Amino acid sequence: MNMKPNSKILVTGGASGIGLAIVERLLKDNHTVLVCGRREEVLKELTDKHPAVIIKKCDLESAAEREALYKWIASEHSDLNVLVNNAGIQHWMSPSDDNFFTKAQKEIAINIEAPLHLTAMFMKLPKLDTVMNVTSGLAFSPFAKVPVYSATKAFLRSFTLSLRYILKDSNIKIVEIVPPALKTDLGGKGLHDHAPEVGPFVESIFEQLEQGKTELTYGMSEHRANIGAEELKKEFAKLHP
Repeated sequence: MNMKPNSKILVTGGASGIGLAIVERLLKDNHTVLVCGRREEVLKELTDKHPAVIIKKCDLESAAEREALYKWIASEHSDLNVLVNNAGIQHWMSPSDDNFFTKAQKEIAINIEAPLHLTAMFMKLPKLDTVMNVTSGLAFSPFAKVPVYSATKAFLRSFTLSLRYILKDSNIKIVEIVPPALKTDLGGKGLHDHAPEVGPFVESIFEQLEQGKTELTYGMSEHRANIGAEELKKEFAKLHP
């Protein structure tokens, strides 16, 4: 699936982590890139470094702010043709924690409700031809220290598979980006310092896009996407000795 030249693309949560790396790669290919995020200071850092990026402050936890984001896009950028549902949060927690449910609600709102809501709205845009959902290798085998995060990514993967089937006869292509653990601040600073760098991952997924693939994996996520149920049980056991 080759992305159209000079596409106009919204990357949610595109000011840091995997999203930022995707944004920088898109700019390299001369696409017009829009980024929404909830932290104004991080968005400013992004435009200081990349003045061509169009930014919009938006807290995707809020349905009202998601609706405002769509109305702004429909009014000011109705030629947008690619939506990248990248924004996500991860909490290391246990159901025994006092604030477990509050944190779980945030993860569900941002990791599940936001991509579903945005997808349903953005499909009304006349030029939309691609939706990319960022899931996780944990969608195949969870990590118990991030129980809700793992479950949200399994949900989003399942939804993405169904959405691809539902839209198979339409002009909208559905792409799943399935990262492994990468060296980002997801979940907290330092938690993923041991993981692979983001740069080679992003280069790999763009190569896979050029090859026409719609399920983009890398490293451990590629391994998990291609093994059976018994092997996945072994993977879970490795993570939980």
